[in-house]
Formats: sequence, structure tokens, C-alpha cells
Amino acid sequence: MLRYGVKRSVALLLFLFCSYDIIPIMEHFSTKHTSVNSDQVEHSPWLVREDKPQKGRGTISNRSGRFETLQRGTFRDGWSSETDMEKPRLKTSVTDEQAKTIIARNSSPDIPFDRSINPYRGCEHGCVYCFARPSHSFMGLSPGLDFESKLFAKPNAAKLLKEELSRPNYKVAPIAMGTNTDPYQPIEKQREITRQILEVLAAHNHPVTILTKSRLIVRDMDIIVPMAEKGLVKVALSVTTLDRGLCRKLEPRAAMPQRRLDAIKLMADAGVPVGMMFAPVIPAINDHEMEAVLAAAAHAGAREAAFILLRLPLELVNLFEEWLSVHYPDRKSRVLNRLVAMRGGRFNDPRFKHRMKGKGVEADLMKLRFQKLCARLRLNERHMKLRTDLFIPPVGQGGQFGFDFTPAT
Repeated sequence: MLRYGVKRSVALLLFLFCSYDIIPIMEHFSTKHTSVNSDQVEHSPWLVREDKPQKGRGTISNRSGRFETLQRGTFRDGWSSETDMEKPRLKTSVTDEQAKTIIARNSSPDIPFDRSINPYRGCEHGCVYCFARPSHSFMGLSPGLDFESKLFAKPNAAKLLKEELSRPNYKVAPIAMGTNTDPYQPIEKQREITRQILEVLAAHNHPVTILTKSRLIVRDMDIIVPMAEKGLVKVALSVTTLDRGLCRKLEPRAAMPQRRLDAIKLMADAGVPVGMMFAPVIPAINDHEMEAVLAAAAHAGAREAAFILLRLPLELVNLFEEWLSVHYPDRKSRVLNRLVAMRGGRFNDPRFKHRMKGKGVEADLMKLRFQKLCARLRLNERHMKLRTDLFIPPVGQGGQFGFDFTPAT
């Protein structure tokens, strides 16, 4: 009876396998488990399509970076229900990174600064369009959800900055903050690394520019306002849209538009030179808001303004396409086609002088529209130049530059 029962069980399993077409699934699963070659991902019928954005997150999926040979995704085995496959809410983790240097240099002819500081890697704001996302691939992480949930902090940033400023051959020029990831992203509230950097710069009269989309910058007005009185600081707030709904989709953990405008007003009223950045301009998504956004910023007290056309380098193309498929499927092709037309037939034109503003008829009209608008709102009438003649190099104990030296007792 036992032998007969085993045979009957085996026959029943074979019948089920054939009836429900599970054998091909098992063959696929047995070769690489849940991993497939990255160039086959789009054609794999067994990988679940990520189509439900997680609350508080910008990108839809966690695609592997361009340096990974395997692409990992959720595997549908035919047995699990949709409820079983729901993922737990993604939590943010922060890893301390002991950086070796803190001032990053560049020689790009279309960027108005040659040095910058980034206190953090990754950004919890989760802006789906962020051109810094592909940088997470260098650490073996995804430019998608990993970029906005697996963050790296540089707790030794202020110490390194003091050491670098003390070097005898150091030449003073404004340091830019907020050029890659936001220095005032949510974790700054507890870590205060950006504040520590500003304290060092203020103590030695070093000029700095700050770009952020967070109202948290108001916390540091006790440092920024005295620096502004000496002509050492300029601040800019990035305002992408005035639509709260669109803002929540584009920049899920960034400050609401009105709070950014409030920060502009508070800074301007305190005498801080403040500007605004309308970036990125996304065709058929927020480009129609240019007049309203610039007018609101000018009314709040902004003196300068700039805009940048959407850039989609490397992995960002697929991530943005996924976002459009979920939030704006009806206009996805329109958005991408207009962007390609303004980027010379590509999603991203990395050439200097072209990567920020694009080219073509529509791109030229957008530039003209922006210039006319700035003239009407009296923006960019005067560009303030920060002072560099007040710089005092750090001097440690015992007269040694940049290092704390205590004589042996």
C-alpha cells in the first residue's frame, strides 16, 4: 500500500506540473534562482513588474546598477497571492563613512564653481529625477530605492575640511554645497554634519554657496546671516513645482513648495542673498509652471534664478520611464519624445554647454521665455560676487596649521 501510495503521489504531481505549466518555471528557477542576466530582464515573463510605488519613496523599483552582471527582482512562482508578495515598508539606513578628502574638484566649463562638498552619499528626499542616482552604482548598490534608503554620512567632514583649508598651497574660492545630494536632507536634522562644515567655514571667513530644497536650512541662520553680512554666502532654494500632489510624486520626502518659499522669504528678510532654481524642467509635467514658480519666488524675495532641463544619464532613463508608467501613463510617450527632441535625439546630452539647457527650437524658445520672465520679474539684474579676501587659514595649537598639537607633558 505504501509503494502504491508513493506512485500515485508522484503521478499526481506530474499531472499538476503538466496541467499548470510549472515545469518551465522550475527550469528557469533552478538555473539562477531569482537572478537573470541583466540584458534579459525586460523579456523575462517570470519577474514581477514593479508597479506600486512605496509610500514616501520616489522610484518604483530597485534595479541593479550598471556594473552588476545579474539583475535581481521579485519572482512569481504561481503559488503566492498578491498579498503574500507585498513588500514591507522600506526603512532608511545610514552608514558612517570615513572619508579621506572632503573637497571635490571639477574643471567643467559650464559650472560656476570649481570645488564642492557633499556631506552625504545618497539622498532621502527621493527625487525620481536626481542625476546623482547613478553614483550609487559605484558602491554596488541600486540607483533606485537603494539611493534614497541606503545613505552614507561623513562624520569626519569638518575635521577634513579644516585640514584641507590649512594647506599652504590652498587658494580660496567659493565652495558649493548641494551640487550632488542635498546637504539638508532629513538625516541632517540629527547628524548636523552640514552645520559643522558651516561652522568651520564661518570661523575662517571662507565663502560658500548652498543649494537645497529643504526648509531645514533656516535652522542655521545663526551662522548664515553673519556670513551674509560679510559677503561670504549665497543661498538658493530649488522649487520644482507649486502643485503639492506633483511634488509628492516627484520629491516624496522634500519640503512642500510653500515651505521652500517661506525659507526664501525668511532668508531674504534677514539680508541673505537668496535665489531660486527651477529644476528640472520636465516637458509636459512641470514646464507650464515656469511663470508661476518664478513669480512666487520673486515675490518671496529671490534675487536670482536659473533653470535646468531634465537630464537622464545612465540608469536614470529606465527609472524615470517606470515612474512615468505608474504616475502618468497617458503622457509618457509625449514626455519622452519632447525630451529627446530637446536633447539632440538622446535622453541625455553630456556635452558641455548643452547638458543643462538642451538644444533645438523648443529648447531655444524655453531659454527665451525664461529670460523674458526674469527681466519682467527683475531677477538676475545683479549677480553678487562673494568675497575671498577675508579668509583666515586655520591655525592649530602650537602654531601648526590645521592640526591640533598638544606638547607632551
